[in-house]
Amino acid sequence: MLKIEHLSTSYKTIDGNIRVINDLNFEIYDNEIFGIAGESGCGKTTLLKALYDIVEFPLQIDSGRVILSGEKNGTPFSYESGKIRNTWWNNITYVPQAAQSVLNPIMRLKHQFLDSIPKEDRKNETEEQTLKRVARYLEELSLSPDLLEAFPFQLSGGMRQRVIIALATFMSPNVVLADEPTTALDVVVQRGILMMLMRLQSQLKNTVVLVSHDMGVHYQVTHRMGIMYSGSLVELGKTDDIFNEPLHPYTRMLINALPRVGDKSQKVGIPGRPPALTNPPPGCRFAPRCPNATETCRQAVPVFQEVRPGRFVACHKLNREVV
Repeated sequence: MLKIEHLSTSYKTIDGNIRVINDLNFEIYDNEIFGIAGESGCGKTTLLKALYDIVEFPLQIDSGRVILSGEKNGTPFSYESGKIRNTWWNNITYVPQAAQSVLNPIMRLKHQFLDSIPKEDRKNETEEQTLKRVARYLEELSLSPDLLEAFPFQLSGGMRQRVIIALATFMSPNVVLADEPTTALDVVVQRGILMMLMRLQSQLKNTVVLVSHDMGVHYQVTHRMGIMYSGSLVELGKTDDIFNEPLHPYTRMLINALPRVGDKSQKVGIPGRPPALTNPPPGCRFAPRCPNATETCRQAVPVFQEVRPGRFVACHKLNREVV
């Protein structure tokens, strides 16, 4: 569904280009929830922007490409970087970070739904007929059709987030990119949002790419996941496999920092902080924080490669030992 081929991106600044995504090369499959995890500043949101083709100054693609392909209503399609935006809403949609702010505060929700539906997809429908379709869709999502008459400021944060997801999925897109969809919401509302995403994915049989720094969210929702650190993938595989046996030291530290029911032991955070992208260290970028780092780690960049079927890791030690 999504193929990322040696993708590198950077931001232009007055002091030069800052590389944010560094040679990513992996695939996201049809009919799965794929998670992207990592600390703040590791490049998760920039990656989603590249996947959605929001590549505008100061962001630029230095090398590589993204390929979106699949089938819609029996018709195959394929778009590459620079052309993916031509299929927004129909084949791919984006729920951005802080999505609640994207709703126009002085426009009723019904008009925002109408504006989001391409005219060619409304065919010969009147506005009333289109809104009836929207109302039926809201009911399928356990949302009241009366919301269409409301203004965004009349809704709670959790309800606005549900409306955003409804907007993004109304056209039954093949891919939904969701950037931190549960941020700033309480745990009860978070659960409702996640259940809604899971139910929609099950109904539409589409692909959801879920970005979150919360490893607990990935454990509950995703089928496969990739762990990002300083603009690169350090581990990728099935979510259950990663949680049951994390291979990369960074992944292991992220999982060990998770609180568990009944576990009263003191949790230890990851020492240090991610490197500045303006001046990253040579070799493995995690080496300054890794307890197992060797001189090789500090000098040579590890190759991101398959060490087990469907399991990819970038680590000098693991690439030698795991079979």
